[in-house]
Amino acid sequence: MADHDDLLARNALFYAAFAQGDIDSMSALWAKDENISCVHPGWTALVGRKAVIASWRAILANAESSNILFRDPYAIVSGSEGLVLCIEAINEHLLQASNHFRLIDGAWRLVHHQSSPISAAQAPAVPPGTSLN
Repeated sequence: MADHDDLLARNALFYAAFAQGDIDSMSALWAKDENISCVHPGWTALVGRKAVIASWRAILANAESSNILFRDPYAIVSGSEGLVLCIEAINEHLLQASNHFRLIDGAWRLVHHQSSPISAAQAPAVPPGTSLN
């Protein structure tokens, strides 16, 4: 269970860096090689560290990024691979996210992030006053 807890903690650091607009922390969470990828909502796939980190630099420069919250994280661990599924909320927009991690030198490092909008028909109900983490 420690692997799951460590993975969920690393995922929380990803969203903290996102919300704080902290490109240095965001960059440090990603694997340091070219075998990483990212699909932002409405974007085509980005492959390679340079492209992925450049995309985060642009996103984090936008003040809207500080409005991100996440909830319902669910971790799946298989050996040195980990996946966290969660819901992202940016203002009134809900997205389904998957964050793929790999255990590298004893630390979970992101190797892929993808999020996509959830249609209103599929969006889970959020009772008033419910915290999104």
